[in-house]
Amino acid sequence: MTSQIAPHLWFPEPKLSFHPERQTDVDTHPLRGLLRFGPYSAGLVPDPIRVATIAPAGEGQRLYSFMSDLNSEYEPTERKDYLPKWPGFSRAFNLHMRGAEKPCHIELDNRLEAEMHDSTTPHVVLAERLIRAIQTLEARRDEFDVIFLYVPISWASGFSGADDDFDLHDHLKAATAARRIPIQLVREDRALAYPHRASVMWRIGLALYAKAGGVPWKLAEADEDTAYIGISYAVRPIDSDRPRFVTCCSQVFDAEGAGLEFVAYDANEVDVQRDNPFLSRNEMFRVMTRSLDLYRRRHSGRTPRRVTVHKTTEFKREEIDGCMEALHLCETVDLIQVVEDVGWRGARIDRNRQGGPKGNPANFPVERGTLIGLGPRECLLWMHGDVRGVTERNSYFKGARSTPRPIRLIRHAGHGPWDDTAKAALALSKMNWNNDALYDPLPVTMSYAQVLARVVKRMSGLGSTPYQFRFFM
Repeated sequence: MTSQIAPHLWFPEPKLSFHPERQTDVDTHPLRGLLRFGPYSAGLVPDPIRVATIAPAGEGQRLYSFMSDLNSEYEPTERKDYLPKWPGFSRAFNLHMRGAEKPCHIELDNRLEAEMHDSTTPHVVLAERLIRAIQTLEARRDEFDVIFLYVPISWASGFSGADDDFDLHDHLKAATAARRIPIQLVREDRALAYPHRASVMWRIGLALYAKAGGVPWKLAEADEDTAYIGISYAVRPIDSDRPRFVTCCSQVFDAEGAGLEFVAYDANEVDVQRDNPFLSRNEMFRVMTRSLDLYRRRHSGRTPRRVTVHKTTEFKREEIDGCMEALHLCETVDLIQVVEDVGWRGARIDRNRQGGPKGNPANFPVERGTLIGLGPRECLLWMHGDVRGVTERNSYFKGARSTPRPIRLIRHAGHGPWDDTAKAALALSKMNWNNDALYDPLPVTMSYAQVLARVVKRMSGLGSTPYQFRFFM
């Protein structure tokens, strides 16, 4: 018995591509790459992007002024070691954005806040009023591309319900996703009143471009015959009149990391253990089959050579059998459990420059991309940590606080070294177009599927038509 752990590996920061043909248009820094090369889908997004608006009574001009600010320049006043100057929307994305025609701008009546104050369920009052406004705009769907909805602090009593599973953001996303309408909530506290304007503009600008159908960047180094699938589950409230337990959500990605469509439906054959749902063999077979069909439709009927499936809970034997049955034509199938909450920590010790046996504590934490094996089927991967080469001073630690925790990867099916699995997880952590960060703490297979699960359980009908992620952002 020994207390030593395996030697560590390190994988460099994945590169992003900003042009479908020019292989030299790559960068590890997503925002720097946009400024150097422009977005990946340049020329393929309607110009201009037309924005419809919904605002409180008398606040339409304030929202319009915020939209105008997107075309102004702002120097960063936070995260200066990472965030570049916001150059204005048209210069960042090589196209324009403007307000839609006058009938596409709605101001709610001034009785709303009084009605919310007098009601025991202000969230219901607010949600109903906003849904009616969205339905009004839906009649003019061909006249706009994205809706901006201004959410003031004075509506705070309607953001959540006291006794039920209500969330205003998810409720509105469920309503608009079902209608295939992309919507951007503009919070007064997080957008209009937030003092660091460059940060706000980068985040809103990226979201607007992606919601209008744009692709800011893709992965530069990926196996073109690999598909990535993320699975999450949603539990509806007990008093729901829809199928009680699990809505199964799956997200498929192509080799370059661009999201295909979501598939979501009610699962009936579910085994609940420790409050976690596990699918039967038939249900998992159905999930994987539908996901594989989406990939084939996108790739001229071709079956991927390799499929990697991520989920947060373990794969039970029936789930493994269902995956293998559905994916039997694939050469390699990796079923990976992604555990976010782990007790492990790591400290970085640099070599002694004088050649002594003891090292010296480093000024920066463990490098992102560090992997330590825990056994033949488990490893620790630092998704968060020091990154070299993305800033002028070379080292960059996102957030610059605390000791970064690794995630634990557990392989329930598949074989071989961890290299491809770890590289894919690191790369997919850079594919969230809904923020301006260098990376997310999880591969986007998991974070996207979790967002979908949260929203889908509030949708009145799932249907059989796949969904694009831009409607859930």
